[in-house]
Amino acid sequence: MSNSAHQAMLTKYAEAIVKVGLNVRAGQRLIISLMATRGVPLQFAPLVREVAKAAYGVGAKYVEVIWGDEEMLRLRAQYAPKDSFDEYPTYMVDAIMQMINNGDALLSISGADPDLLGGLDPEVVGMMQKKQLTAASSVGEKVTTNAINWCVVAAAGEAWAKKVFPKLSPEKAQAELWRAIFETTRIDQPDPIAAWQKHIDAMKARAQILQARQFDALHYKAEGTDFTLGLPNGHRWISAQSLAQNGVIFTANMPTEEVFTLPDRNRADGVVSATFPLSYGGTLIENFQVTFENGRITNVTAKQGEAALKKLVDTDEGSHRLGEVALVPASSPIAQRGHLFYNTLFDENASCHLAIGRAYRFTLTGGEELNDEEFSAAGGNVSLNHVDFMIGSPKMDIDGIRKDGKREPVMRNGEWAL
Repeated sequence: MSNSAHQAMLTKYAEAIVKVGLNVRAGQRLIISLMATRGVPLQFAPLVREVAKAAYGVGAKYVEVIWGDEEMLRLRAQYAPKDSFDEYPTYMVDAIMQMINNGDALLSISGADPDLLGGLDPEVVGMMQKKQLTAASSVGEKVTTNAINWCVVAAAGEAWAKKVFPKLSPEKAQAELWRAIFETTRIDQPDPIAAWQKHIDAMKARAQILQARQFDALHYKAEGTDFTLGLPNGHRWISAQSLAQNGVIFTANMPTEEVFTLPDRNRADGVVSATFPLSYGGTLIENFQVTFENGRITNVTAKQGEAALKKLVDTDEGSHRLGEVALVPASSPIAQRGHLFYNTLFDENASCHLAIGRAYRFTLTGGEELNDEEFSAAGGNVSLNHVDFMIGSPKMDIDGIRKDGKREPVMRNGEWAL
């Protein structure tokens, strides 16, 4: 792709982010960061600037960017004094919260090095991550209640591109990753905005079918997986678009192929095997299994990154339980690309998945109005974390179980059966 062609695609991508993802309203402000509480690397500046232009084009009155350098995180883990990891500056969180409390929009850009913190002391990495999550918990609470219109998108980071396409030169790998991003977010189509609306309508129809069933539980069966997951009364199946409390309809993830809800935090039993690696906090976790009893994770094993996985689960009590269940057909456009992205934003849209930790309040009827204790009593999970991991495959069967025990096929061989 020539430089001019790439720039044209980047402009269309930014327009879709602003008009479909965030749906920025005239008079709103917009703040841009890397995954909510870390600065955006300078290599993403071309996309950020196009987003700013598109936002001003629809009437945004101010666009702010938190810039940063992800390598500083690794340097800290390597060289900072061991007794210093309870330090975390709150100015970034304060800036984001000021915008959120004003009803403004939040854009997070994903694209960090999946191996950024690989090979480092998991004890140190765990302390850093827990402190960051604790400091940013107010932002997480606002996002999970859809206080404002927010969106997560991706940019083709250099290190990430080399991870996805290791046989290509750095320049060609980055170009190929940009091509993949444009394809999976429908930017390569003649009218991306219209293509997105068609996709959103189809996703909404699927969510409505599941909502009408009101299953009491789901049963998963595949190689290495035999798992039953309860669904609480009042659960809501969500897809693509949501209505924020500030009155804006937005699309939280680009790309998105999932239909999701919250599980009952007290009803998860059995074993699930991950079918994709999980990139968590700069560490790659591969070939892992998670065992549940009465909703709680009782054991985890992994061939690589097991210490990081255990640290994730031990973050807090809520990290021992689940906060999201999402259904994605094995034939999703992202799965059909035939390669891993090593990035949850993409890999979760190639496979059915679960999330360790916090549940989104809006996936429970009336959940936004409940305090933590009331939400937990209704079956929702409260945690600092929300980490998706993939369990779907073309060999997975899922049954919906009604309150009377009757079963109905939801998926067969990884595809919709409803």
